[in-house]
Amino acid sequence: MLLSAFSSCKEVPKENNAVIPVPKLEEDCYDWWQRHEAVLAAKEKIDPEIVLIGDSITHYWGGEPKSPGAPRRGLGSWAYAFGDKKVLNLGFGWDRTQNVLWRLNNGEIDGLKPKWFVVNIGTNNSTGTKNARENTPAETAAGVEAILTLLKEKSPDSKVILMGVFPRGAKAKDPARAYISSLNGLLAKIAESRQITFIDLRDKFIDADGKLRSELMADVVHPDERGYAIWAEALKAEIK
Repeated sequence: MLLSAFSSCKEVPKENNAVIPVPKLEEDCYDWWQRHEAVLAAKEKIDPEIVLIGDSITHYWGGEPKSPGAPRRGLGSWAYAFGDKKVLNLGFGWDRTQNVLWRLNNGEIDGLKPKWFVVNIGTNNSTGTKNARENTPAETAAGVEAILTLLKEKSPDSKVILMGVFPRGAKAKDPARAYISSLNGLLAKIAESRQITFIDLRDKFIDADGKLRSELMADVVHPDERGYAIWAEALKAEIK
């Protein structure tokens, strides 16, 4: 009886919700479901050579499909990075890894055979709300790896660029910095094990004192035009 009572008091391990596909969780400046339907309608018409997958950092950059209400912040750098290539933007503001898994399991890349996938996801998993708890870096990395596995299953010949999560928080001691450092270390190992390209641009966005460069990321989360230009330069060097 004592053993049984002791065992029942043990903390039950939390299920890793970062790997469990779910649709929309958070409210944002656009209609999540409308964007999902727009993707399904546009993907085959576009027949993309490049598919970008991510959250608002990807969403706000540009490309098709557009979302009424969502900002578009880097049109010049978008044109520089991709030129006349056909690109599908699967960035959804406020998405976590679990939202991406749901979208990919519900038709957003079915039938597509792009040359490249560019994956930039995980920063929102570091934030907990009433709709989803905060994930540890290891849990978030598992969510990203589940996305990579799904991409390989659905389009095995496509190449993948995995982005390190961009820095956030104005100062070096912001708690988000340590989280992202740990997460990006795990993502680098995942990329190496899968023999895919990993790009970590954090050093480009911070100064010598570790402060976020406000001219590149004024709201300390999303790049401005000059911030997107840094990402564009890195992708242009890989996507030829």
